[in-house]
Amino acid sequence: MLWIWLTLLYGVIKGTREIIKKKSMERNSVLEVLFVYTLLSFLMVTPGASQVGGVPWQDMLWIAVKSFVIFVAWIFSFKAIKKMPISLYGLLDLSRVIFSTLMGVIFLKEGMTFWQTVGLILVCAGLLLYRYQTGAKRTGRKCSADGKMLKTESAEKVEFKIVCFALMSCLLNGVSGTMDKVLMQRMTSTQLQFWYMLFLVLFYLVYILITRTKIRLVSALKNYWIWILSFIFVVGDKALFIANQSPDSKVTIMTLLKQAGCIVTILAGKFIFKEKNIGYKLFCAGVIITGIVLSVAMK
Repeated sequence: MLWIWLTLLYGVIKGTREIIKKKSMERNSVLEVLFVYTLLSFLMVTPGASQVGGVPWQDMLWIAVKSFVIFVAWIFSFKAIKKMPISLYGLLDLSRVIFSTLMGVIFLKEGMTFWQTVGLILVCAGLLLYRYQTGAKRTGRKCSADGKMLKTESAEKVEFKIVCFALMSCLLNGVSGTMDKVLMQRMTSTQLQFWYMLFLVLFYLVYILITRTKIRLVSALKNYWIWILSFIFVVGDKALFIANQSPDSKVTIMTLLKQAGCIVTILAGKFIFKEKNIGYKLFCAGVIITGIVLSVAMK
């Protein structure tokens, strides 16, 4: 049962992380936060460098592939978080359940029980309910300059491109999660975390040099949100890698457990960022969480 609790811990940390990402980007650009956050995270895992040798070059290539997948996923997710309400991102992020579950079934040959299937259907239903509500035209009224009453749409408006960024991030994170399960059968969590973080730092450094993006390093280092983000990222990933190492763990169930963090982001939208329409989002999240509980409790 330890792997279940570790995965739940990762889910809560993940939800907290999304909030801190948004706060950190109030002071710095997307790439500044990404690069410094990744660099600090890598430095935090270097004390275990003496234990990371002995990884075959074939596995090292797969770690590099995983790092590149996360490199792209993070660019998409950070851009999405910066431009959309955090509560909306928390709901869209739940779509990774669909991607990861399908990958676990197709590539890892994990079977799905009746209750896991019901749980997945509820997860999809919760997402569709929210999509239906935001797609419906809701109108309010306000006064124009000449005193006439005008109809206005009250729905949250987010560019389609930004929604696609969030969904692409979910898809790529699903790929990464599937790779974690395979890689953790071949190496320790310390080895995977060290090399994957090193490759990430290199990818962002190369990207910055190629695009000639200006990075305000001193400003980013003074942003305490980035330091907090780096610390909880290292803790969360360590918990997830150890959970993946358990022979009893399944990607399909772990993916559902990770989504507990959506409640954190939705509540943060209400109390920290003062976002609207939180009640309906919580209802949709409740449908999704019901699906998660059924998948785990009735397995």
